[in-house]
Amino acid sequence: MTEASTANPNNNKSHRPRGERLDMAQQLQALRGDSSDAATVPEAAADAPSAPAQARPRPQKQRRSRKAQPAQGPQPQQQPARQQRKVHPVLERLFELYPNLFGARFLPLKRGVFEELIARHPEEFKAEELKVAMGLHARSTRYLESVAAGHPRHDLDGNVAEAVAPEHVHHAILELHRRRSQRTEEDLRPQLVARLARAVETSGLDREAYAVLVRSRDANNNAVLDEALALLAEQAAKREALLRAFEASGRSSEKEFADMYGMNPAEVARTLQRVRSERAAAAGQAAAD
Repeated sequence: MTEASTANPNNNKSHRPRGERLDMAQQLQALRGDSSDAATVPEAAADAPSAPAQARPRPQKQRRSRKAQPAQGPQPQQQPARQQRKVHPVLERLFELYPNLFGARFLPLKRGVFEELIARHPEEFKAEELKVAMGLHARSTRYLESVAAGHPRHDLDGNVAEAVAPEHVHHAILELHRRRSQRTEEDLRPQLVARLARAVETSGLDREAYAVLVRSRDANNNAVLDEALALLAEQAAKREALLRAFEASGRSSEKEFADMYGMNPAEVARTLQRVRSERAAAAGQAAAD
């Protein structure tokens, strides 16, 4: 070691090759390049075209084809098909002979029609078979509906023979109600009461006479009858009250009276006319007694 080197040790540092500094700088810049963007990369590395990265092929999953299956829900229970009842052969023959009475629409038959059929067709029907067939016909729901509706009785020629007796209408209504109640859980009693009330009104009898005619030993049927009669009594009381209100109003016309209370004039006129007729009928009955 010379004196020059020992006297000024910085001289060794000043004479280091420049390339060594560049190597240090490059190393420092390379370390920083991990977190910098492409602008901080050395020009040589930035200008060099980057090799396309080879993407690893992803293993394709084999998709199993699944057939769409319908949702498993509660399967409705299949009800057994009703077996169609065979029509009695005598009824089929009656339909051919009298389609207006035994066809699509049933009509109440006059009393004594059995004997008339035997007399008209002695070789066509046997008495026992005809009796069975006529019983099936009279107990059918369609025939009972015709009786309950109050349609008049007809002869074999389709002519009106007589009115259906009020007690027959009453019992037909009760039987239809019994059959319908067996097929539903709905409360059909209000409908029955209303229908019996209409039957009483169309019978031409007063409430007391009707009750005497149709009352039976069945307590439930009698209770329904009492409800229908009570409903009719309530309606009659309302009509009577309306007539008294009109007479006390001092109005000269029924229309003025209806307008004063906001009621339907036509309905008020019908109701008042009905009350007057009922009063006249009651007065005539009292005079006859």
